[in-house]
Amino acid sequence: MTRFYEKKYPDVDELVMVQVMSIEDMGAYVKLLEYDNIEGMILLSELSRRRIRSVQKLIRVGRNEVVVVMRVDPDKGYIDLSKRRVSAEEVVRCSEQYEKGKTVDSILTQVARKHEGMSAESLYEKIAWPLHKQYGHTYDAFKLSISEPDHVFAPLGLDPDLLTELRSTIARRLTPKPVKVRADIEVKCFSYAGIDAIRRALQAGEAVSTEEVPIKVRLVAPPLYVMTTTSTDKVAAIDLMEQAVERIGESIAQEKGDLVVKMKPKVVSETEDAELKALMDKFEAQNMDVAGDDDSEEEEE
Repeated sequence: MTRFYEKKYPDVDELVMVQVMSIEDMGAYVKLLEYDNIEGMILLSELSRRRIRSVQKLIRVGRNEVVVVMRVDPDKGYIDLSKRRVSAEEVVRCSEQYEKGKTVDSILTQVARKHEGMSAESLYEKIAWPLHKQYGHTYDAFKLSISEPDHVFAPLGLDPDLLTELRSTIARRLTPKPVKVRADIEVKCFSYAGIDAIRRALQAGEAVSTEEVPIKVRLVAPPLYVMTTTSTDKVAAIDLMEQAVERIGESIAQEKGDLVVKMKPKVVSETEDAELKALMDKFEAQNMDVAGDDDSEEEEE
């Protein structure tokens, strides 16, 4: 682990991620994870806004905490921190920033291992810190480099072999992986043209599809249908699937039919996908069994 940022110490009022090392009478000793594990302290009075009855309920050794910097004395090496002055929104923001930093650190460490005599620290100096200064965070620069490598890396003047390895590692780690989104619905319509009404409603749902988020509807067993899509943009896929479900509901309602959402659109795991396939195979097998029974009865007659 090295410094995520070029400066050696954090600024006053900066949010930082720390890990609790020990709890003493004065407060908790911690290490600053983004600043080369330098030591800091959360004073007992800065642990909580409420009266402290049990320190162990507020903070535990080994746990990561988001805190804000109150005082920094570089000469003596003192860093005073506060947990009680951090809002829930700030915890989320700092946690996201820390995860970005961990990803960058992992990428640079991997690249350094592939090049003999090169350290992660030297890559921070050559790559991470200059990009952080220009783009606000090295992670954001790495993400942009997937589509615009020359724009991001040309000013750094990196060795061609190093650049190739860096780009390859970034692509493996940061290229979005497709996720599967699914929704289960029941669609019923008992009017004279009910089957056609259901078909039109399902087609209306599929028509919401885009090139990036294609939606397919399949029959499991009447009246249960499954809607699926695969996309690298999870949020967009769920949002579009919700729109498709709404469109189906509107269409079938006009035909005096009914829509029941059995499972709202969500990302499904391989296990859930396998369970669905097993269920569909089961229904298909049952249908074949019934057809076989009919044939045998006709032969007996």
